[in-house]
Amino acid sequence: MTTQETAYPDAGRGAVFVVYALYLLSIPSAAVFALIGVIVAYASRDGAGPLARSHLEDQIRVWWIAFWWAIGIAIATGIGLLLTVVLVGFPILWLAAFAGFIVMVWFTVKAVLGLLALLDGRPR
Repeated sequence: MTTQETAYPDAGRGAVFVVYALYLLSIPSAAVFALIGVIVAYASRDGAGPLARSHLEDQIRVWWIAFWWAIGIAIATGIGLLLTVVLVGFPILWLAAFAGFIVMVWFTVKAVLGLLALLDGRPR
């Protein structure tokens, strides 16, 4: 543990709160705020105390999981669009839309639960 972590155990809590707020606002912003949030999380990670660092690490991990799912869903959507010519693409598009909705809900629930844990003083 560094001296900064022992001197300021609550360091970084404000940044964690900002990242959770940006994550929750990412749905109406088409994920632009989520990208800003993960940049803030990366920038704030080094100076954070132990509690804030655990939240920041979890926020970064959740963003990367959602990012790779979004890439996979985009690829499935492209394949579905190409296959709509032979009518096979419509179920693929439906499944991709459903998967996108599930990822969006999962991302939002993780942000809400993380924010509640932060306000309760629990690590992630």
